[in-house]
Amino acid sequence: MRRAAIKLAFGTAILGGGVTAAAVATSDDPSTTLKICTIVPLRLLRDSFTVASVVADYQYSCWGLKQGSPEWLKAKHEAHERSAYKLQELCFRNGGIYIKLGQHISQLEYVIPEEYVRIMKASMLKRCPVSSYDQIRNVVIKELGGPPEKVFQEFDSKPLASASLAQVHAARTHDGQKVAIKVQHTHLTDTAVADIATVNLIVSFLHWCFPELDYRWLVHEVSESVPKELDFLFEARNSLKCMDNFRKLSPHLARNIYAPKVFWNLSTSRILTMEFMDAPEITDVRAIRRLGLEPIDVSKLVSHAFAEMIFKHGFVHCDPHAANMMVRPLPSSKWNIFEKKKPQLILLDHGLYRELNFSTRINYAALWKGLVFADVKAIKDNSIKLGAGEDLYVLFAGVLTMRPWQKVVDPSADHLVIKGNQDDRAELQMYAAQYFPQISELLRRLPRVILLMLKTNDCLRSVNHTLLQGSSLETYFIIGKVASEALADSKRITCEGSAFGMLSFWLEMILVEVRFLCLKIAMHLLQLKKAIDSH
Repeated sequence: MRRAAIKLAFGTAILGGGVTAAAVATSDDPSTTLKICTIVPLRLLRDSFTVASVVADYQYSCWGLKQGSPEWLKAKHEAHERSAYKLQELCFRNGGIYIKLGQHISQLEYVIPEEYVRIMKASMLKRCPVSSYDQIRNVVIKELGGPPEKVFQEFDSKPLASASLAQVHAARTHDGQKVAIKVQHTHLTDTAVADIATVNLIVSFLHWCFPELDYRWLVHEVSESVPKELDFLFEARNSLKCMDNFRKLSPHLARNIYAPKVFWNLSTSRILTMEFMDAPEITDVRAIRRLGLEPIDVSKLVSHAFAEMIFKHGFVHCDPHAANMMVRPLPSSKWNIFEKKKPQLILLDHGLYRELNFSTRINYAALWKGLVFADVKAIKDNSIKLGAGEDLYVLFAGVLTMRPWQKVVDPSADHLVIKGNQDDRAELQMYAAQYFPQISELLRRLPRVILLMLKTNDCLRSVNHTLLQGSSLETYFIIGKVASEALADSKRITCEGSAFGMLSFWLEMILVEVRFLCLKIAMHLLQLKKAIDSH
């Protein structure tokens, strides 16, 4: 193992030297590039020592202990925690792509060891790097042709927020409009290629040391998504396409979904100028109630919006964590004191989208319909079509719903509802630890777009859990309904022109509606029982 660590350090040194030489030789700004490239080898060295330390920790912590024994489990838990803190420290010290990787890890609940998720989640969205005002000023000068105080009437030097790839400043245009300026951290585009190559080398090395730890898919995902996320004009175009999809494909929901207006004349690939949104974060329950909105209505809107994106649009915002969504009362053209306020969902950060092709979208919709109705055949057939295989479709259903198989196939109306109590959480963590090798194999098999759906699913589950202090039967009712509508749309197209086909289609639709009516009645009865029990 020691020799392997030395080989890793040697390999990363060669990689760093090669990247440095190539970058300096081909750069239009050799002095800046040389400065950047002196940083890269230091990062590579940190990577090597961190990985060697983690590998040694796992090897020696469990040395001589019987696998599965209480002592082995305790030692492995402690090694997970120590290693997670080492990885966290490495992400913060290297910044940029490493922070993004840490955020991905923090959103893979029950897919990777719980210790990593917990430690990353506690820090990765709250302790992002902050660029100095001088650095931000230089980016604005380079991208917009002048300093912030000239380009804008006002520019707040203190950032409103900072993320892994950029930070946001408030400003005011010369015509008086308040805007939010998203400015990319300096040198990210220059170091991204080397960072991704290094992370790939490290993850491959870890997989070689521990074959059950195969997270190469995560590196492949980051290497594909980061270049797009670093192009803010690509992000702006995504926001336009998202809103256009709602207007054309989901007009009944279009007014309830909003993306900030983009100021194209003040935007480049590294600066994005948007309409300033004065609204609370999606999980700020107190602020939501102060606006006269109900958390349950916000939760239903979030579920409905993303179900429409996934099952009907096939163009999905894949980073819906709490900081990327806001909510406000739906602006109304007429004022009515007796009208209940409705929420409007504001979507931010449109850098990470994925498209689902027709067959993937329909198979995924059929799978979720099967999950909502506890239809074992539909769950198995569509899990296999999506790549889980005949041996892991049960596990795939469990990862999607965070429920054990006996609950997934339970015919009761609330079989997918997660109570969110300690017993539920402990049960999930036990299953995740018990089936960790199988989960790793499942993630290796599934198409990357489905892996991102898992991540999106986890983000939405976390948001809804905060809004409702648990999951809601209505969430699954909405998912099942929209999935069924998407399937109906596709089937109607294939049946057009055939009288028998259309008759069969309408009979099936009536049956589906009856099933949803029964589910709705059961849902109301459960809510009534819950209200009676609480009194």
